Amino acid sequence: MTPARTVTAFLTAFGQGDVATALSVVDESVRVNLYATGLRGAGKAELGQFLVDTATAFPDLRLTVRRTIEAGPVVTVELKFEGTQAADYLGAINQEKHLDVDQAWRFTVEGDRIAGVDAYWCQNQLYRRLAVKRLDQISLV
Repeated sequence: MTPARTVTAFLTAFGQGDVATALSVVDESVRVNLYATGLRGAGKAELGQFLVDTATAFPDLRLTVRRTIEAGPVVTVELKFEGTQAADYLGAINQEKHLDVDQAWRFTVEGDRIAGVDAYWCQNQLYRRLAVKRLDQISLV
C-alpha cells in the first residue's frame, strides 16, 4: 500500500465514523500533534479519543478532501470538516450548530502504518461556527 492509500484508508474510515478501522492503519507508537487543541506529543490512545469525540459530536460528519500531496513517506491533505453538532465538543457546549472548518493534516507513513500525525486548523473559526461568544472562556455567557 502506498502512503497516500494508507492515509486515504484512515480518512475514509474516520469520515464514516469507524474509528476502529481508522486506527487499524495507525502504528502503536504514532506521534500525534493536534495543534489547535494543544495536544502535542500524544499517542494512539489520544488520537483515538479525539476521533471518537469528533465522531460522537458530529454524527453526520463529512470529510471532503480538497487536495492530497504525497512526498515520499509524507502525505499532506487539505480537507474540510463539516457536520452538525450533537454533543459538547472541545469545550463548546452543544447548540446543534453546523460546523465547516478547513484543515490541513500531515501524515508520516512508515511501511503501511501511519507513524506521525500533525493536524492544523483555526480553533477560533471552529469556536465561531459553534457559536462560542467568548474565546477566553469556552462557554456561553
